[in-house]
Amino acid sequence: MRTLSIKHESWPLRKIFTISRGSKISADVVYLEIQEGNYIGKGEAVPYKRYGESVASVISQIKAISNDLENGLDREELQDTLKPGAARNAIDCALWDLQAKIDKTPLYNELNINLSNEITTAMTLSMDSPKKMAAESFIYKTYDLLKLKLGAKDVLESIRAVREAAPYPKLIIDANEAWTLEQIKLWQEELLSLNVSLIEQPLPAGKDSSLSNFEHMVPICADESCHTTDDIARLADMYDYINIKLDKTGGLTEALRLKEQAHRHDLGLMVGCMVATSLSMAPALLLTENTEFIDLDGPFLLDKDRSPSLMVGPNSLRYNSDMWG
Repeated sequence: MRTLSIKHESWPLRKIFTISRGSKISADVVYLEIQEGNYIGKGEAVPYKRYGESVASVISQIKAISNDLENGLDREELQDTLKPGAARNAIDCALWDLQAKIDKTPLYNELNINLSNEITTAMTLSMDSPKKMAAESFIYKTYDLLKLKLGAKDVLESIRAVREAAPYPKLIIDANEAWTLEQIKLWQEELLSLNVSLIEQPLPAGKDSSLSNFEHMVPICADESCHTTDDIARLADMYDYINIKLDKTGGLTEALRLKEQAHRHDLGLMVGCMVATSLSMAPALLLTENTEFIDLDGPFLLDKDRSPSLMVGPNSLRYNSDMWG
């Protein structure tokens, strides 16, 4: 027999974090523990308003199937019981962790995954004025990868300013659905000249069919448009990459399947996250093998991370099976 513990946690950010849809000052997560005997599996998820979620709705979804979970609902049954999203993610990851604790075997061994000792992540710059984004990027000028949150205004001005301050890092531009196809056409030649490596979700999800067979100069990555394996066939001729996030897939189980399907359709991979603690990053690290773009900097944006933390350097993480999995 299992027991469940669910709570809402709010983690203050180091500074206001802004994207094209708005700003936030804290990371609000749902923390879940599933205990079986002396073993406790942990999971964390971030309810996302963009997908119609709230802390209350996610907690309500988990409580609605608490009896089933207490009576042994497994990960495969979970996939058919809850739709993809934050609630299923918290449960799925807690069940993976519980299994690892019971088996006394790290999940990377059980899944035959080779993990680097230290995994380098992109660092994300919040949307701001070109001058302020340049000033922040100067701090990261020796890093390998930066991600810029941009809207539809001051796009080229912001990238030029960042490039002047930080000419070395690869750049991901994340528009969070704020652009139009005409803007991509207008800007893409200069984006290429500014050595932008990836454009993430430029068009609104569901209104991106115009990307099909669109001759573009900079690779384009699906984020809001890609949640589960059901999306892959539709996206394969529209995008070059997909961004896998556990809060979209509804957990590691579906994320592993999504990664496999992406490879089959010759789609490149990015592993991303919501702003959250190291507990959210831990299962996502299992997706980083043979993944070109890793964006798991959520804990670096917090004023203080969960302890133990997976952060071991200014932009690097290390898997810790004592914490999760």
